[in-house]
Amino acid sequence: MDSALVWFRRDLRFADHAALYHALRQARRVYCTFVFDRAILDELLAEGLTADRRVEFIHAALVDLDDALRSRGGALVVRHGFAVEEIPRLAVELQADAEFANHDYEPAAIARDAQVASALAAAGRRLLTFKDQVIFEKDEVLTAAGKPYTVFTPYKSAWLKRLTPFYVRPYPVERYAGALAQPACVDAIPTLERLGFRPTDLASLPLPTGASGGAQLFEEFKSRIDAYAQTRDFPALRGPSYLSTHLRFGTVSVRALVGWAWERWRETGSAGAATWLSELIWREFYQQILYHHPHVIGHAFKREYDRIVWDDDPGLFAAWCEGRTGYPLVDAAMAQINRTGYMHNRLRMVVASFLAKDLGLDWRLGERYFARRLNDFDLASNNGNWQWAASTGCDAQPYFRIFHPVTQSEKFDPEGQFIKRYVPQLAGFTPKEIHAPWRVPLERQKAAGCVVGVDYPAPIVDHAQARAKTLARYAAVKG
Repeated sequence: MDSALVWFRRDLRFADHAALYHALRQARRVYCTFVFDRAILDELLAEGLTADRRVEFIHAALVDLDDALRSRGGALVVRHGFAVEEIPRLAVELQADAEFANHDYEPAAIARDAQVASALAAAGRRLLTFKDQVIFEKDEVLTAAGKPYTVFTPYKSAWLKRLTPFYVRPYPVERYAGALAQPACVDAIPTLERLGFRPTDLASLPLPTGASGGAQLFEEFKSRIDAYAQTRDFPALRGPSYLSTHLRFGTVSVRALVGWAWERWRETGSAGAATWLSELIWREFYQQILYHHPHVIGHAFKREYDRIVWDDDPGLFAAWCEGRTGYPLVDAAMAQINRTGYMHNRLRMVVASFLAKDLGLDWRLGERYFARRLNDFDLASNNGNWQWAASTGCDAQPYFRIFHPVTQSEKFDPEGQFIKRYVPQLAGFTPKEIHAPWRVPLERQKAAGCVVGVDYPAPIVDHAQARAKTLARYAAVKG
């Protein structure tokens, strides 16, 4: 074809990019675009989220991507409007024969792409989409009966059996970069202020941006991956990869991550690499759950759990959101997400269990709160993990498995280092005392400079009583 338009979405990188590769192979001139979609941004602004780290992260990634394209003769055309209108309009403006993009599996995105495809078809153009953000998608990993998996372990086994070097081979985009073109309509990337947003503290966080930032984090993690299985559950340690935000916005290639971890595991037997690879497979498991079972948006995967009668207590929910529960590890975790937009994976499980099973509040409240706060918010993973913790999802923990917030604290933050970082008023307590300061004698509390009920909240619920109530709540539904 004479010309093509590549539409970047959650794939904000130049290298190893499926849609860009196919466009460069098939067209003499290739233009590139990104749309700050008002269908998404207007919602954030309506909620008062004018300082959103995700918008700023995207903006920084676009600057990085534009630099990569310009150095090769192209440029990024950035528009601010409704994507369903802007993409067909730009295709006409540039006389593009086809629009190239990578698959998006969220229901709203599927509906958006259908609208764009229809508008393009009406003008005699096509929307061509490709797999890029996962290794296996849709119906590529099914049971022997041809059904989607709903239990992780057999899904993982089937996923690994299907994996070959072909699926992690990078797309050689650079080889065909000569087809990149710079249109006359290209302008400077609009500023955050022009989009209606203001700068955040993103620059001060340990989260380098753009494809270069993703590569930096990945290289650093490679030196630690062998210890991942031993360190990943301890929030005070540098155990995780911290690549989740980059995965969410595609500033790293999932093929590069999976390929390296898979090779490391096969060549050295690294337990850390095997465990991290398993986490990447969990991500794809929840992607295919969302694709095949879109009712999980707003409903329990296990429909009977929609009958659970949750408590309605805005005061308890506010205390959870603000880190005022009286349970130090829970409060430290909530301080972390509120201050940085990140929460350690072990702590996500702890606070989710606490919301649903200690406070008896609807898991969807927590899911929505995380959706607003997390830098790495991904609909499929967020929904899947919340339903796992609330025991309403596929392959979820049994409803009678209820995390004890003190035991989790003692096990995974034994010295209280993480707690002290985010709840500094507890710094005067010893490692033995800090996990349950209300149990410490008053004179000792005074000596530590923190009196429970004055300087730090007393527990808002009794865990033993809450546990009994939760068991009864779920048993009523199970019959």
